[in-house]
Amino acid sequence: MSEIILMSDARVAAVPVEENGEPLVDVSAHLRVDDRKHEDSGGAEVFLRRGVLDRLLRAQALLPDGLRLLFVEGYRPPALQRHYFETYADGLRATHPDWSADRIRSAASRYVSPPEIAPHSAGAAVDLTLTDADGRELDLGTPMNANPEESDGACYTGAGNITEAAKANRTTLGEALGAAGLVNYPTEWWHWSYGDRYWALEVGAPAALYGAKELESR
Repeated sequence: MSEIILMSDARVAAVPVEENGEPLVDVSAHLRVDDRKHEDSGGAEVFLRRGVLDRLLRAQALLPDGLRLLFVEGYRPPALQRHYFETYADGLRATHPDWSADRIRSAASRYVSPPEIAPHSAGAAVDLTLTDADGRELDLGTPMNANPEESDGACYTGAGNITEAAKANRTTLGEALGAAGLVNYPTEWWHWSYGDRYWALEVGAPAALYGAKELESR
């Protein structure tokens, strides 16, 4: 298995941002959208940068007949990102009181990005899965947002402890999204991004295209 670079890695934070000013756009008229994150985000989760939406539509067109993307969460307000990160880190501290602050930060970043570099808060990342033509979710090995502890690492994209059918579905999802220019965060099979610092590091781009952004009043 190739090296997994975590969001907490200094190499991610070192990537400069050259904000291109693309707007956040509502994806709900273009993609099948699930509302499981609506209560947390108050509707903000259906927004993404225009360039990311364009690539998701390209990916959907590449899927085998009868399959569709199910969009769950895109934009995440910076304050909500901070809350998610701190809550998860607090749980790790309670379970592992002997761990150093750096180890807690690194372990937390397997599941929630540190707020200062979070791709979701830039409108650059999306959490999504696959459905059949009738809207039924396919088996991708774990529930979306399963953490490494509760899933015994099965949430990692390349995990071996899932069924062959789930592996095949992950491959189908990954091939379409990768061909459209998005990159995966390898500790979360459902998390894909374009234009953020993590994407820039993975593809060798000189800078990220999108930095953290506040959603304007609707």
